Amino acid sequence: MRIKTGAAVIGLAMAGVSFLATGSASSHGYTDSPISRQKLCANGTVTGCGNIQWEPQSVEGPKGFPTSGPADGKICAGGNSQFAQLDDPRGGAWPATRLTGGQGYGFRWQFTARHATSDFRYYITRNGWDSSRPLTRAALESQPFLTVPYGGKQPPSTLTHQGTVPAQKTGRHIILAVWNVADTTNAFYACSDVQF
Repeated sequence: MRIKTGAAVIGLAMAGVSFLATGSASSHGYTDSPISRQKLCANGTVTGCGNIQWEPQSVEGPKGFPTSGPADGKICAGGNSQFAQLDDPRGGAWPATRLTGGQGYGFRWQFTARHATSDFRYYITRNGWDSSRPLTRAALESQPFLTVPYGGKQPPSTLTHQGTVPAQKTGRHIILAVWNVADTTNAFYACSDVQF
C-alpha cells in the first residue's frame, strides 16, 4: 500500500513539474470591455469556438507587436492554431460593442495570473479595412491609440484603463488589445469588435 501511495505522489509531483515547465496551460488574461471575441465565446454568446470557450485567458503569443508577434491573419488568436476560431471574421458578424468616436472609454482586463507587466497597447483598424477578412497589420493603424506603461508591476485581478476612442472612426472596427508581459517573451492578445 505504501509503495502504491508513494508512486502516486511521485506521479502527481512529476505531472505538476511538467505542467509548470510548459508554462501557459493556466494562462492569464483577457478583455471584457469592450467585450473580446474570447469572452463572447466563453459566455456562450458566440458558439462554435472550440477550446477558447473554456479558457478565454489563454490567448498568448510572442510579444513585439507589430514588428514581430503573431503572423498576419492569426493576430486575434495570438498565433495559436488551437484558437483559430478567433481569427475567423465570420463574415463581419461578430457581436460588436457600440462606441462613439472621440469619447472616453474604460478598457477593462480580467486576469487569472498577474504577470509583471511592461505595458498595455490598444490598436484600432483603419477606415476602409475589410471586415470580411482575418486581421492583418495592414488593416490596423500603425500606432496604438492608447499605451499604458506599467513599469514591471503586477496588475490587480481586474484593471481598467481610461482612454479616448479615436474621433474619426465610423462603422465597424476591431480594437486589438495587447498586454506585454515584462518577464517572458510573450504577450496576450484580445480582439474586440466595435461599431461606431
